[in-house]
Amino acid sequence: MHSREQYLAALREEYRRASKKQKMKLLNEARKRTRLNRKVLIGKLAHPAPVKQPAQRRSRRRIYGAELKAPLARVWEVFDFPCGRRLAAILREQADRLRKVGELRCSERVAQSLKEASARTLDRLLAHEREVRRLKRQRRPPVHPLLYQRVPVKLPNEWNREQLGNLQMDFVLHGGRSTAGEYLHSMSVVDIASGWWEGEPQMGRSQKASQESSDRLRRRFPFRVREVHPDNDSALLSELLWKYCRQRRIALSRSRPYEKNDNAWVEQKNWTHVRKLVGYRRYDTPTEQDLMRELYRRWANYQNFFQPMMKLKEKTREGGKVHRVYGEAMTPYQRVLAAGVLNQKQRKQLEARYQALNSVALWRQIQALRDRLSDWVEAKGQADLPRERRRGPDIELTRARNQRPRAASQDGRQAIRSAGQTAPSGLRAFCIQRPPLGGFTKADG
Repeated sequence: MHSREQYLAALREEYRRASKKQKMKLLNEARKRTRLNRKVLIGKLAHPAPVKQPAQRRSRRRIYGAELKAPLARVWEVFDFPCGRRLAAILREQADRLRKVGELRCSERVAQSLKEASARTLDRLLAHEREVRRLKRQRRPPVHPLLYQRVPVKLPNEWNREQLGNLQMDFVLHGGRSTAGEYLHSMSVVDIASGWWEGEPQMGRSQKASQESSDRLRRRFPFRVREVHPDNDSALLSELLWKYCRQRRIALSRSRPYEKNDNAWVEQKNWTHVRKLVGYRRYDTPTEQDLMRELYRRWANYQNFFQPMMKLKEKTREGGKVHRVYGEAMTPYQRVLAAGVLNQKQRKQLEARYQALNSVALWRQIQALRDRLSDWVEAKGQADLPRERRRGPDIELTRARNQRPRAASQDGRQAIRSAGQTAPSGLRAFCIQRPPLGGFTKADG
């Protein structure tokens, strides 16, 4: 109806100025478009449209006026600037008490209005005061609300810890002391049941690069991936990952915002499998990315096939002490075989892969790749530490308690050489060879 009236209003001036023959043509055209009777069209086009006077709305009587603002602002300040809903509850309870002790000076009518005002009215009355004080709304804006509604939250106690294929993933940043520019990120993925870990370096944190990294990591696991559990990082939890999981029938869940313990399994591997391996330096070149990719491949084989891990079976609390009981130490490879989820072909392929590996040769390759990576960083002028310390600027390395202590200083080592003596085996390992990862512990501070 509104569109038809607009059409006739646009046609009216042209119709009034047209000749008799032109009016006939305009009427025929208007009748075809509006389907109105010819006489009705003549009446609408020949006479000017009536001018509609806007209806004057009767203004409502103002109940809450300016006299409420001063006492309201006083109460609002005393109770630490609460929101309207909380302030309404406070006024209903405290208005009379404050008047009684002389802290709120207002009439009976103003006090009654303060108690009857709604939360919306209180916020409206305090809008100017909030601008004057420049107070911001104390809440975080929602991020990806639609995607977050589709992806459910999963807590640690809801996981089936005996079922293979439930993966947790996270990013480890390699920006060094600065997050400016593009630099490498390590995508770290671990299976909850077996502890099988895989890692992949990528340049930047774009959603496309994250999808490609997650696809490469998924293909390296020897079993079917059932569920993927990232944190709330927008580079991981994105529409691309949502569509990727739906196409491959993989369940998707997420952690609670600002709750790192929901991703406890992968957070542990971020330290033991990434930071202890490559440290805290800045990596931002394609050469470093290639070296880290090759290093992660061999490091994953070393950890998954030759490093046993213990899983917590039971935890009891007695007074102020917590007693933990751990199961038998097994490698992730042994746990995958013991789960019994692989078919005969997959089992033979995994066993053949294990038989083709040499743990000692693998360890030498890892050390050589770490040396190449460290030398490349030092060559480009990014290193901040001496050559002996290759674990990052914030980690102090000391000998484990069950090993011999290292020499106290360079002068001590020089004195041993000048006396013609042979350095102890523990000292020789520290001075000449690269220190093994298992031989050091994090300093006690």
